[in-house]
Amino acid sequence: MNTEIDQKIITTINPATGEEIGHYEYMSDKTVKEKIQNCHNAFLEWKTFSLSERSEKIKSIGSSLKKYKSELAHLMTEEMGKLLKQSEQEVDLCISICEYAADNGPKDLAPEERTLSGGGRGIVTYSPIGVIYGIQPWNYPSYQVVRYAVASLMAGNGVLLKHAANVTGSAKLLEKIFLDADLPKDLFSVLVINHDQSDTIIKNKLIRGITLTGSPKAGEIIAEKAGTQLKKTVLELGSNDAYLVLEDADMDMAVKMCVRGRIYNNGETCIAAKRFIVVDKIYDKFKDAFVEAMSNIKVGDPTSSENKMGPIAREDLRETLHEQVQESVKNGAKILCGGEIPKGKGFYYPATVLGSVSPGQPAYDDELFGPVASLIKAKDEEDAMRIANDSEFGLGGGIFTKDIDKAIRLAQNHFDTGMIFINSFGLAEPGMPFGGVKRSGYGREHGGFGVKEFVNIKSIVIASK
Repeated sequence: MNTEIDQKIITTINPATGEEIGHYEYMSDKTVKEKIQNCHNAFLEWKTFSLSERSEKIKSIGSSLKKYKSELAHLMTEEMGKLLKQSEQEVDLCISICEYAADNGPKDLAPEERTLSGGGRGIVTYSPIGVIYGIQPWNYPSYQVVRYAVASLMAGNGVLLKHAANVTGSAKLLEKIFLDADLPKDLFSVLVINHDQSDTIIKNKLIRGITLTGSPKAGEIIAEKAGTQLKKTVLELGSNDAYLVLEDADMDMAVKMCVRGRIYNNGETCIAAKRFIVVDKIYDKFKDAFVEAMSNIKVGDPTSSENKMGPIAREDLRETLHEQVQESVKNGAKILCGGEIPKGKGFYYPATVLGSVSPGQPAYDDELFGPVASLIKAKDEEDAMRIANDSEFGLGGGIFTKDIDKAIRLAQNHFDTGMIFINSFGLAEPGMPFGGVKRSGYGREHGGFGVKEFVNIKSIVIASK
């Protein structure tokens, strides 16, 4: 079921029940132009704020998120179906991002003195560039927004948001949360628009940068449109992250973490564990334990603490996921558990494990955005790493082994991804860079890198006397 049921209205749907939640009118082209101009005007004021003044306002965003935590968490769960506990964790992460940016932003963006080869003095400054346009997905309705918005604001830019239609309510609540943080009016603004309007925004001369989190196909489209306008982009796209289970892994811990890494956020995470590559000597033991654990995952009402997974966010997304499973089976994969759409209301899908996964199947080649795990046998450690890198994606990955030094060497020298997690599964950390390579995109967020993605790195040279 598409949330955009006609050309003028967005209708949001509760994926746990299939019932309508809210209705939102698309903005007129005139309103959109006014929003862009107003955000630019607010930027002209905001860029004059000192780094310490911006830091205090970023702290206020964190305080505002704390104030609205319960309301925001419940709305996210209602709109996209994640467990309520995980919605609360998402808001906590957003608060941590604000605190990190406030504490570290002034240092990261401070002018730098350079010694010049021919004498004289050099200064490097990081100056804001203008309005940054963010196109964001539904799977982390708050985090995806806060991740780019807070960094852009700390850098002194203005921020516009086009959120996914099915989480429009969350987008509007975030706008209220930012406004309550006492930022300059219109500095952070939500646009309720369609794709054609979005394309026009990219062309607007007041838009200076575009950031997208979405599919590789969406990344191609946005990069092309922005490139035509000679505007910088940051793209965080999909992946089919590989998690290696080596011979000396702690089996119980590896199974536990791999299950959590696959089903967290209902399995709808770009950096989720998706392909599980296990060396031959322990493959059968891991498979038996992993399949049993996945079979026991209780799926149901995301507001109930008894359940470990909620529904897929939209009916059409569930259909796509199931088609990928069926196509994989058609091409030789075996369903070890799950793999059937349950009867009843809501867009639920069971925790599923596919075995006999090989190239040419969606379970091997593509991103399965839901709780479907691809189990792959490797001859040995070297073969496992080969399979892990045999992907057009390169966002994250994992290694399970007791030999930490070996894992670090593999991560540094061989894993062709932007992030590697050793004996754990991928979650964002405000102090560490987030982003990928290959068709998983480019650019980095978090860890002091995100605040410098959309700045003018100025070179100021003062001649010697």
